[in-house]
Amino acid sequence: MRLETKRTILRPFEEKDLKDLYEYCSQKGVGEMAGWKHHKSLLSSKIVLNRNIKNSNIFAIENRENSKVIGHIAVNIDSEEGRDDTKELGFVLNNNYQNKGIMSEVVYGILEYLFSNNIEYVYACCFQNNIPCRKLIEKCGFNFEREGSFYSESLNKNFKSYEYVYSKDNWTSRK
Repeated sequence: MRLETKRTILRPFEEKDLKDLYEYCSQKGVGEMAGWKHHKSLLSSKIVLNRNIKNSNIFAIENRENSKVIGHIAVNIDSEEGRDDTKELGFVLNNNYQNKGIMSEVVYGILEYLFSNNIEYVYACCFQNNIPCRKLIEKCGFNFEREGSFYSESLNKNFKSYEYVYSKDNWTSRK
């Protein structure tokens, strides 16, 4: 899949993305707010990059202005019930590009694509202490569904989470 928004291109990861991936994955707090340790070496990022290249559900977020990869978004299968009509989003963004409306633009592009391709529900979750992510999810129009929890193996920590859902019906009525 390749999607374009006003300021970004969503595309599969490529070998040339290593330095950009390392740049945002090594920023303290970026990974920790998503459930993984920030990268401390280029080798760590190389391992993740190779995994991302093989995973057709993870997309690099390329900034159109400078062709730099500034984050990524995952469009995962429904982890709760395995429904074919449901997807789950996960995303991170380089700190230098946050609070500019870029991630909401990316999320809207993904929602448009998914709801145009037989998906009925899209979930987005965040840790309760990740206020910026919670605000983004709510700004994009997701509805709060419930509280949950997430265990991060790499951080060896349980996180309380908020789970949000967006339905195709709500998306259609929004337009």
